[in-house]
Amino acid sequence: MTRHSLRLRLIAGGAAAILIALSVAGIALTVLFERHVTRTIADDLEVSLKQLLAGLEVEADGHLVLARPPTDPRFSEPLSGLYWQVSDDHDQLLRSRSLWDDRLTVPIDQPGPGEVHHHDIAGPAGARLSIVERRVTLTIGGKPVPVRAAVALDLARVDAAGKAFARDLVVALGILGVVLAIATSVQVMLGLRPLRALRQGVADIRAGRSDRLPQAVPDEVRPLVEEVNALLEAQAREIARSRDRAADLAHGLKTPLAALAADAARLRGRGEDKLARDIEAVGTAMSRHVDRELARARLRGDVRRGAVAPVDLAPLVRSLVTIQSRTPAGARIDYQMQIPDYTAVRLDRTDLAEVLGNLLDNATRHARSRVRIATSCDADGFCIAIEDDGEGLDTDASAAVLGRGIRLDQRGEGAGLGLAIVQDVLDAYGWTLHLSRSELGGLKASCSTVTAA
Repeated sequence: MTRHSLRLRLIAGGAAAILIALSVAGIALTVLFERHVTRTIADDLEVSLKQLLAGLEVEADGHLVLARPPTDPRFSEPLSGLYWQVSDDHDQLLRSRSLWDDRLTVPIDQPGPGEVHHHDIAGPAGARLSIVERRVTLTIGGKPVPVRAAVALDLARVDAAGKAFARDLVVALGILGVVLAIATSVQVMLGLRPLRALRQGVADIRAGRSDRLPQAVPDEVRPLVEEVNALLEAQAREIARSRDRAADLAHGLKTPLAALAADAARLRGRGEDKLARDIEAVGTAMSRHVDRELARARLRGDVRRGAVAPVDLAPLVRSLVTIQSRTPAGARIDYQMQIPDYTAVRLDRTDLAEVLGNLLDNATRHARSRVRIATSCDADGFCIAIEDDGEGLDTDASAAVLGRGIRLDQRGEGAGLGLAIVQDVLDAYGWTLHLSRSELGGLKASCSTVTAA
């Protein structure tokens, strides 16, 4: 996936949303945990405060005593973190053994009768304490005396519990995040599956296996499929019209060319050979152009619609060799066929005959005495090679002759369009034409494809 990938963007967006959601959830859960623990501690401290007040008594001499101290054993353990303290307006002070020689610095306020106040204060050794206090009125010597009772707890343990909870929560949320990320990836993959189907459909259209995109797609993608199919239909109609116009034009030229050939024959009968040859050369060139346009018009239709059946190669090559052998140039050539029986090629028979016919004609005209037609199939694909023992071409010339109208040599008549027609046909089927030096000494023309037929 690249940075322009839609899948990457969706997964990244989902991962970012998951990260933000889990972060917010982690913070909120930690805060809720701390609030819950704080409320629980406050409730416990109020219970201890009630026990403290219930055990508070006044002796006959007016001294405060704690007849029944709170039951929690931490009150008796020095600096345990749990403390109580009772004081009045006459500087009487009672405190738990856990405070040792220290005392609680209760904030200066005036709780109403029965009110319980909650504070956070600094305690022994600078510890942060949560304290609850209550103001009650006792009768000492017949006089009402206000007494303040307070119970405090060190919050260090609360902080430690909060940190431990946060650590455990991070692990849990991390596992949850991984699960959600995997689920997001699966969701994106399933959501983008119709796009992969569309891509395969386009590939099938380009390869000629189909002419329309499949209609079985989700509702969100169906408008796109309908528009593409409508575009393909319009393109097919336009191609059909263009093909028909090209075919009509080409066929319309056949009659004038035939008349021109007849005129050349009459001129030759009158002894005007030079003029007849010039007219025939022009007629031949025009005929080759017409043949090429007919071939290209046919290729725009059936080939791109995938209407191609495999052709048995050996019989076709034998028929082409038979035709070439009957020409003056072919009568002196030894044609060697190295084609296994039942070798099938997925090209239209007429198009394949056009390709091999042009290549055989070139090889026949330039060979000294031998032409070889062979096939091969290896890891690089399937190949049909036609070789001759003529003079051959160097590397620069091999590249040049593939241009439109460039001839292998300047001898004889012709428009130099044979190899151009071969290229047009092979390009339509995804094949390639390669010219190189043959082991026989002449030219080797190789028609190959990456997929064996």
